[in-house]
Amino acid sequence: MFVQSLVFPFFLSLSAVRSSFAANAEEWRSRSIYQVMTDRFARTDGSTTAACDSSSTSYCGGSWKGIESKLDYIQGMNFTAIWISPTIEQITGDTYEGEAYHGYWPKNYYNVNSNFGSSSDLQDLVNAAHVRGMYVMVDIVVNHFANWGDSDIDWSGLTPLNSESYFHPKCWVDWNNQTSAEQCWMGDGYVPLMDVNTEDDQVITMLNNFVHNLTTTYGFDGTRLDAAKSIRKDFWPAFVSAAGVYSQGEAWYGDAPTQCAYQDYMDGVHNYVMKTFATEAISGQGNMTMLAGKLNGLVSTCKDVSLLGSFMENHDNARMASISSDTAILKTAAALTVLSGNGIPIVFYGQEQMSSGNNAPQNRQALWLTGYPTGSDKLYTYFATLNTFRNHIGTSDSAFLTAKPTYDAPLSTVLSVRKGNMMMFISNEGSKTSSTKLTSTGWSANTALVDVLSCQSVSSDGSGNAAVNMNGGLPVAMYPKSYLTGSGLCSL
Repeated sequence: MFVQSLVFPFFLSLSAVRSSFAANAEEWRSRSIYQVMTDRFARTDGSTTAACDSSSTSYCGGSWKGIESKLDYIQGMNFTAIWISPTIEQITGDTYEGEAYHGYWPKNYYNVNSNFGSSSDLQDLVNAAHVRGMYVMVDIVVNHFANWGDSDIDWSGLTPLNSESYFHPKCWVDWNNQTSAEQCWMGDGYVPLMDVNTEDDQVITMLNNFVHNLTTTYGFDGTRLDAAKSIRKDFWPAFVSAAGVYSQGEAWYGDAPTQCAYQDYMDGVHNYVMKTFATEAISGQGNMTMLAGKLNGLVSTCKDVSLLGSFMENHDNARMASISSDTAILKTAAALTVLSGNGIPIVFYGQEQMSSGNNAPQNRQALWLTGYPTGSDKLYTYFATLNTFRNHIGTSDSAFLTAKPTYDAPLSTVLSVRKGNMMMFISNEGSKTSSTKLTSTGWSANTALVDVLSCQSVSSDGSGNAAVNMNGGLPVAMYPKSYLTGSGLCSL
C-alpha cells in the first residue's frame, strides 16, 4: 500500500496557491513558447555529431544541461518561455516499442529521469531561464503509469501509486467512447499504460500533493497536462489549483464546442481545432473561407481563445515541412502560429530549421545534428521577427493581448486576421504566386502603415483603406508605423 511519508501534508485553495506564483494565466497570455523534447534538443557534451537516427526510439543523450547551454539559441528567436518534456523517472530498458526517451512512461513521480540529468541539473535549468526572464513549462503525466507487458505487473514497484487498487481495471481504450477514454488503458500488451483511478479520493490527494511539490520545488511557471481528455473533467480544477500556475491541457478534438469546454476546468488547451483545419487550408486540401469560419467559431465558443495554445507542429504530429517544402508555405504556418490571435504561440523545436519528419519518431529528430544555424536560409530569423513583433505589441498596446481576433477570407486562397491594431494576410498558394493585390480596411484615414515582415510601407486613404501586395505568397502583417517606434523592426 501507499507509503505515508511520500504524502506532502498540505493542500491549499486556489487563491492561496496562486498568490504565491507570478506565472498565472494572465502572465502567460503575452508569452511565446518554444517546445523542447529534452532527449533530442541538446547534449551536455555539446556534440553536434553524436548519432541519433531519425527512426530511433532509444535515448539519444539530450539533457537539461544541454538545454541550458542553448538558451542563447532559443532566446535569439525572442521566445519568452520553454516547455520541456516530463521530468519524472520512467520505466527502463529497450521495450518492443523502444525506450522511454519521450517521458510519457512514468514509474516514479518522486525521482527525476536520470537520463536527462540530476535534480540539481533541472533546478539549474529553471534558474538559468528565470535569470533571462523566461518562463519554464513542465510536461506532467498523471493519467497513467507504464509497465513492460500487461501481465504480472509489479504494482509495488510504482511510486507513489503502489497498489493495483489505485488503478482502473484493465480494458483497452475505445476512443469513440468518452467513458472508455477516461477509464481504460492506453498502450498495448507490450507497453500498457495502466490508467490511474482518478475517482479515488486517496489518489486525488496524492496527485495534488505531487504537482504542488513539483512546481514549488523547482519553481516551474506553468504545466502542460498530458492526456487531459483521458481524465474526467472535474478532476482538473483541484489539480490545477494545487499546481498554482497556468496549466494547458492536451485535449485532442476537432470541434470547437468539445475543445472549448475544457476551459471550464483549466486555463487553456492545445488548439487542435485551429491546427487541424489550418493544416488542411495551408496545404491546399481546404480553403481559407473554411478556415475563417472555423477560427471565428473558436472565438465565439471558447471562454478565452488568447489562453489556448496556438501550434502547427508538436511531438505527436507531422512536421509542416513533411507536408510542403515551399518556404512561403512554411512561413505562412509560422506566421499563423505566432500572430493568429487564437492562443499563446507554441513552436516545436526544429520548426525553425524546417525539420521534415512526418509521424513519430521521425518528427523527433536530434536538433544537434543541424549544428544550430541561426541564418535566414531557414526560419530562425523569421521566428525572431515574428516574436519581436508580438512581444512589442504585447507590451506597447495594452488592449492587444485580450482583443478578440476576427477572420475573413477576401479570396478563397487568402485569410485575413484582425486583432487590435494588427492586420495579417496569409495565402495558401505559396511561392507559385508572384503577387496578390489586396485591400486592408478599417484603418483611420491617411494612416502610415508598415508590413513588419517585409518592411513595405503603405498609407490608408481618406476612407481608411490601404492597398497591400502579397509577394511570392508570403504573409503580410500590417501595423501603424507610429506604434512601431522602439521596436527595432524595420529600423524603427
